[in-house]
Amino acid sequence: MNDRALRHVVVGLGDGNGPAREDAFDITAASEVMAVLCLARDRADLKQRLGRLLVGFDVDDRPVFARDLGAVRPMAVLLRDALMPNLVQTIEGGPALVHGGPFANIAHGASSLVATRLGLAQADVVVTEAGFGSDLGAEKFFDIVCRTGEVWPRAAVLVATCRALKWHGGASAEALALPDVAALRRGLSNLAAHVDNLRAFGFDPVVAVNQFATDSEDELSVVESFCRDRGLACARADAFGGGGAGCEALGRAVIRAVESGPTVPRFLYPLEDTPTQKIAAIGRRLYGAADVAFVGSTSQDLQLIHRLELERLPVCIAKTQASLSDDPSRRGRPQGFTLSIREIRPAIGAGFLIAYAGPVTTMPGLPREPAALGLDIDDGGVVHGLY
Repeated sequence: MNDRALRHVVVGLGDGNGPAREDAFDITAASEVMAVLCLARDRADLKQRLGRLLVGFDVDDRPVFARDLGAVRPMAVLLRDALMPNLVQTIEGGPALVHGGPFANIAHGASSLVATRLGLAQADVVVTEAGFGSDLGAEKFFDIVCRTGEVWPRAAVLVATCRALKWHGGASAEALALPDVAALRRGLSNLAAHVDNLRAFGFDPVVAVNQFATDSEDELSVVESFCRDRGLACARADAFGGGGAGCEALGRAVIRAVESGPTVPRFLYPLEDTPTQKIAAIGRRLYGAADVAFVGSTSQDLQLIHRLELERLPVCIAKTQASLSDDPSRRGRPQGFTLSIREIRPAIGAGFLIAYAGPVTTMPGLPREPAALGLDIDDGGVVHGLY
């Protein structure tokens, strides 16, 4: 239940239920157990990671882990089937492994390493998603997932839409279906930022222009010209309207990129850097921040990280997906801003530190118009509004 009230609750009230204390819920996609599931190599590694889950501290201020409570074996039993990837197929019969769901804006944003390794063992080319742009999904995939799984991709595909570029160029959400080449040109600064970010990891991305029926030829041509001027491969992708045939040009461009792609990993920061140095590297090099401010509980958090000897862990920044900055209202390519980090929480089982930037929440509420408002059932029992 994505109920805003669950973000901050008091538990332990009533006789025999104490001590009373403040607590909070996270959405499943932000759960450390989800990250553990997606980063575990096998059942043995799953148990090791579950055992490292930090539960709290005892009366002598010593850390208490899940292994101390005898919780590892029953948790592993509950996750026995969950660890196995799900094999499904596309409408046209293509195989797909769907496994895990950590959101890239509040978690590490990649499907499971088990599924990736299974795909690599069975196919010539495996495509995986690192969602929410280069600043979130891609950075975490490279710096966390690839480090953990000791894998490295041969190509990167950057998905763009004319609608999103117009929005970053100042167009209103209500006007995104209308032709507006001027707004699109202004929004290209956002695309340029994502290209630069992927180049920081050694990739010249293939730009996939995800087509909408409302896209004008002039708008599509502007994006293609932008890519040509920067030496980037670009292909229109009309999977919605044309299925596999609508993405054939993109597929060929990706294959060419795979055949000439990098083989040596290039990370954004060394693990030897301090947590603040790692966060600053991400903030300045990928987000475009001029400075990073550590506020809230970060001073105490860093002391705890030092005491637990966790400073070599990579960093997972929880941040809005609506902007390169930590302010969702800042469109395009924000620059000169200060990235504000308000909390740094150790996720020892997952194997990274979570830094919370700006007003991002790990327990989202419902949107302005929840999908439930469009659902109905008629007198014949037929449900309407699901799709």
